[in-house]
Amino acid sequence: MKKIEQLSTLDRMMQNPDFKDKFTSGYQEFLLSELLISIMENDHISIAQLAEEVNIPPAVIQDICSGQQKDMNISNFLQIVQSCGYRLILEKGEERISLVA
Repeated sequence: MKKIEQLSTLDRMMQNPDFKDKFTSGYQEFLLSELLISIMENDHISIAQLAEEVNIPPAVIQDICSGQQKDMNISNFLQIVQSCGYRLILEKGEERISLVA
C-alpha cells in the first residue's frame, strides 16, 4: 500500500497566493529584526547607543527590532550594520559587491 504524503498546514496555506505574499513579506521583516537584534547582542550595544551612533531616532531602531518598521530605508540599514563593523555584500555566482552607506 502506497503511503499518501500529506502537506503540512503551512504548505497548504502557502498554496494561497495572497497568504504567501503576506507571509513572505512578514518573514523578511522578521529576519531583518532578528539580524539587527543579533548584531546588537553580539556587540553589547543598546538601542539608545546605536541610535546615537547612527543618528537615527531610538524609536526607529526599536521598530526595526520589533518588526514594526515597514519599508526600511537601505541607507539606514547600511549605516546600522557598518557602525557595528559589518559589511553588506551582494553575491551572484563568483561576483561580490560590497555596499557602503
